[in-house]
Amino acid sequence: MMKKIREKSIEDLTHYCEELRAKIIQTVSKNGGHLSSNVGAVELIVAMHYVFDVEHDPFIFDVSHQSYAHKLITDRWDSFATLRELDGISGYTRPDESKYDYFIAGHSSTSISLAVGAAKAIALKKEQNKRVPIALIGDGSLSAGMVYEALNELGDRRYPVVIILNDNKMSIAKPIGAVSKFLSQAMAGNFYQKIKKITEQILQYLPEGATYMAKKFEESLKLITPGMLFEELGIDYIGPIDGHDLESLIKALQSAKNLKKPVIVHTQTLKGKGYEMAEGYYEKWHGVGPFDVTSGEALKQGVSKNATTMYSEALFELAQKHDNVVGVTAAMPSGTGLSKLIQTYPTRFWDVAIAEQHAVTSMCAMAKEGFKPYVSIYSTFLQRAYDQIIHDACISNLNIVFAIDRAGIVGEDGETHQGAFDISYLSAIPNMTLMAPSDEASMHAAIEYSYHHQGPLAIRYPRGSFLSRSSYETRPFEYGKAQLLKEGKDKILLIGYGSGVGKAISCATFLEKEQVDVGIVDLRFAKPLDKELLIHLAKQYNQWFVISDSAKIGGIGSLLMALKEENDLHVSITSFEYTDHFIMHGATHLVEKKLHITPEQIAHSIVEIKKIN
Repeated sequence: MMKKIREKSIEDLTHYCEELRAKIIQTVSKNGGHLSSNVGAVELIVAMHYVFDVEHDPFIFDVSHQSYAHKLITDRWDSFATLRELDGISGYTRPDESKYDYFIAGHSSTSISLAVGAAKAIALKKEQNKRVPIALIGDGSLSAGMVYEALNELGDRRYPVVIILNDNKMSIAKPIGAVSKFLSQAMAGNFYQKIKKITEQILQYLPEGATYMAKKFEESLKLITPGMLFEELGIDYIGPIDGHDLESLIKALQSAKNLKKPVIVHTQTLKGKGYEMAEGYYEKWHGVGPFDVTSGEALKQGVSKNATTMYSEALFELAQKHDNVVGVTAAMPSGTGLSKLIQTYPTRFWDVAIAEQHAVTSMCAMAKEGFKPYVSIYSTFLQRAYDQIIHDACISNLNIVFAIDRAGIVGEDGETHQGAFDISYLSAIPNMTLMAPSDEASMHAAIEYSYHHQGPLAIRYPRGSFLSRSSYETRPFEYGKAQLLKEGKDKILLIGYGSGVGKAISCATFLEKEQVDVGIVDLRFAKPLDKELLIHLAKQYNQWFVISDSAKIGGIGSLLMALKEENDLHVSITSFEYTDHFIMHGATHLVEKKLHITPEQIAHSIVEIKKIN
């Protein structure tokens, strides 16, 4: 299809865009995924494929959650029904899925850096006349500092790069009708570019007074255009362009391509375009689960309260009791459960947009001023602020809490979003304490404990709900103390951490059917470990099995192995954490089954190990 796009008329391409939208809406309604951003970017992506050659030009999608139309155009129409399913196509770009996906992406604000790197390589290979990098980036991604690091170099080195700015919230400029259209066409045209170049040449020879007046005239022209910032950085600006007007888009992109220098094409699109109830800025339509297309109602996946809601309710109760409780999230107020807190306490809770580094460091200053900050960020996104955690929070041993959502397997978003590494990357940092609740009661107990904790503290919890452990008492948290939930007659101890506790309990139920009676420990703290209790238990249980939703390297098993070596414990330790590879996308229960870490599969493995021993 992509080779035929250039042969189609604007009318035919418009109909094709409608087909693409219908396919996206139909598939996402069944599989879940990113809806409003994808249907809003259809014309942009069709225009990209019309003007540029995906066979040679690097097509770089920021985050790449808006790349569904690109997937459909580039050989995945028939397989698109498997979107986000186990062993199906990814919801993000993946070079190992298609040669037309230039780079894997899932986090924001990387596209311009990639485009600059690609442009450097193209220049060294002397392919400037054959290839040009194109980056499609949303206005939301402009809130991250990495974008400006890339723009700073690009404006200085002037590599030919085309950046398509998908402005779907009008955060840069408001539509200004006929004047905007006139300026856009003028700035996109050869006449404007020639006049600009001639003016720059003339300015070199004019007397001082005339030069001053000419420069003032040029600056005043920039002031009435929304591209002033980019122009001052040394990057040409075209726009704003109606992002759903194919003819205007194609003309603007052709002009940008012909400039042979860095240029931003500013387009304005409607998020949710083509699916009326999603049109506009509605956060709930950004990422969705399966839903009924006619009514827009979600198809319920279950009624269990999820861990994010538990955290939100516990933190809200804490904020009501203590005026010094404050919090921040990075562009995910709904996803992290902070929406209600931001609405209720707008001077104490903030969404700072896609700026994880800023979120952490700004809260460090608040901690220094005597406030108790709660930094609520997904495990996969907290990675982006690793230096700030070390340099700004832990070296100063500040009283700051990191609420780590989506710890463990997150399902359909795949390897760029799996929360596998937070234990590994946080446990090595001095002054850091790691803890994890295992159900609703322990979540409230954990948040209550966190308020009084001294020093940096990280609390991890999963996407979705915990497996039940309601038959076991929840005690208040004590620093570094684990809880023995159940004693067993056999010399087998299941050690659960966080959501692994419910799995351990479920696993014990399967083992009972095999006449195996095990002990169960809720570790509660990964750092520090409950050295006293674990040394005591080593005398009774010589086979330890670790169940935690985390990477095996640097995870709970590794921490227990270090404890074993330091204290010469005569126990064997088997970890059912994630092995050393990135975990693919798919429904969580299916992914876990494929990894052989469901409670039933773990129980089967334990029985086999017991037979050998």
